[in-house]
Formats: sequence, structure tokens, C-alpha cells
Amino acid sequence: MLRGGLPDRYLKPEDIAEIFGVPLETVYQWRKKRTGPPGFRVGKHLRYDPTDVRAYVTQQKSADQTAA
Repeated sequence: MLRGGLPDRYLKPEDIAEIFGVPLETVYQWRKKRTGPPGFRVGKHLRYDPTDVRAYVTQQKSADQTAA
């Protein structure tokens, strides 16, 4: 089920790569550098909350508009 364009479930790194149209390695680099959407661990698995991803996009859009 989609909510606001994002699935109504926790997202995997592969989902983030697909949503943003970037390679999977980029998603892992974002996490390492703490520059992308915030993720969290469930055991050994990395997951992303769609609400956090949406907030990240909003923040990036605001920062981009401020810089323009």
C-alpha cells in the first residue's frame, strides 16, 4: 500500500536506491557519511521509515530553494 507516494512499510536500502535513482552503494555511502535519509537497524538489517524519508526530501527541497 502506498502512502504519500511511499510504501506503507519500512524500506530496504534497495528501495531507497530505487526511489532516488541512485546506485545501492550510494545509499550505503550516505549512511556512512550521515548525509542521506536516516536509517536504523533491525537486527542486522538496515531499514528506513517512510516518514523519515519524506521529511528528508522536504528538508533537501527547502535547503535547495534557500540556496537558489
